Amino acid sequence: MRDPYSVLGVKRNAGADEIKAAWRSKAKSIHPDQNRDDPNATQRFAEVGQAYDMLKDPEKRNHYDQQRSKAEARVREQTIMQQRQAAREAAERAKAAKENAERVLAELARAEAEKARADKAAQAAAQTAERSAAQASTQSKAEKAAQPGAQTGTAEKPAGSKPTVGEGPEEMISRIFGESPEAAAAAESLRRDDAGERTDHPEGSEPQTAGARNAASTRPLAAMELLTSLVRRIRGVQPPPEKAPDLSVEASVSILDLLNQTAVPVTLSDGRELRVNLEGGLRDGDIVRLKGQGLKIQGMQRGDVAVTLRVQKTEKFRVEGFDIHTVLPITLENAVLGCETKVETPTGEVEITIPPWSGSDQVIRLDNLGLPDTEGGRGVLAVELRVLLWEKPDDKVTDLMRVMREGLFL
Repeated sequence: MRDPYSVLGVKRNAGADEIKAAWRSKAKSIHPDQNRDDPNATQRFAEVGQAYDMLKDPEKRNHYDQQRSKAEARVREQTIMQQRQAAREAAERAKAAKENAERVLAELARAEAEKARADKAAQAAAQTAERSAAQASTQSKAEKAAQPGAQTGTAEKPAGSKPTVGEGPEEMISRIFGESPEAAAAAESLRRDDAGERTDHPEGSEPQTAGARNAASTRPLAAMELLTSLVRRIRGVQPPPEKAPDLSVEASVSILDLLNQTAVPVTLSDGRELRVNLEGGLRDGDIVRLKGQGLKIQGMQRGDVAVTLRVQKTEKFRVEGFDIHTVLPITLENAVLGCETKVETPTGEVEITIPPWSGSDQVIRLDNLGLPDTEGGRGVLAVELRVLLWEKPDDKVTDLMRVMREGLFL
């Protein structure tokens, strides 16, 4: 069967009276006689009855609560193990991606160093060729000046051979990253840069100026930055999580615990027992976070424990926010004439004045007798009056009520 608390629509800490009232309301609304057009009415009515049979019996209810707590603990343990496994796999992927990125960047650095050496050798060869050409030109002019009538001419400038270097950054991108869209876009960008440089300085043009050579020398740096960005994007390198997932547990506390602001114990799924401090104005459903007391996963910051407070309900008191509610039965004569009486609180009895002509819909609020709030004060104790008749009929009261209803007669 389904969870009996969900079937009846009550909380797990509901009292016996609340469970009985919920059962009556449900049974009345879904009774087959009231829902003749619903083919599932009989089944739902039987389910409500089974849920009430289980929860009204303290032993059955306690056994069910224990089994449900064990099942929830197993689910939490499985979730924790799955989270740990996912964290380990993410860390391994991040480590592999980091090593791959470092290898690629080291290979790129070696290629850039080879290209720089080749550029330096090419520059030195060009300078040597220029000096040789200048010397040959000077010598030729001297010889022609020494021979009268000789035709003048200019010496041909020997062409310096273009140095051969290793593969370019675009070939390296294709070799490292394959035919991915990102790699193709990066290679196309570098090819456009090469085409622009060749257009500015075609074959046979004047040697590059110093500014052009500086611009060309910055191109490998731009390629390195581009490859670094591609390494992060293509390989999916993501930083490992900084903090382990938090643990969520519930702690059952009494009204006295909240009034005295004492620390209560809570047991985690791994068997550890922690103490939860109740200071600072807490209510039912509030969450107390225990920093650094949760999961401990290697390479990650330890998570927290989120403790949800559940205030225990009793037959005499219930909590609404920071206010404590209780019911005070009074007799008919005290409701009509008023009286001085005592009302029980979680910490003892206090005197209370019942005003004359008080009905069952009246609530007397006693300040500063509720739970500690967040502003340093306290809520109220709300006393709900309930007018009760005597256990046995009283002839005088019966005659009086008859006279009031039917009038005086002889």
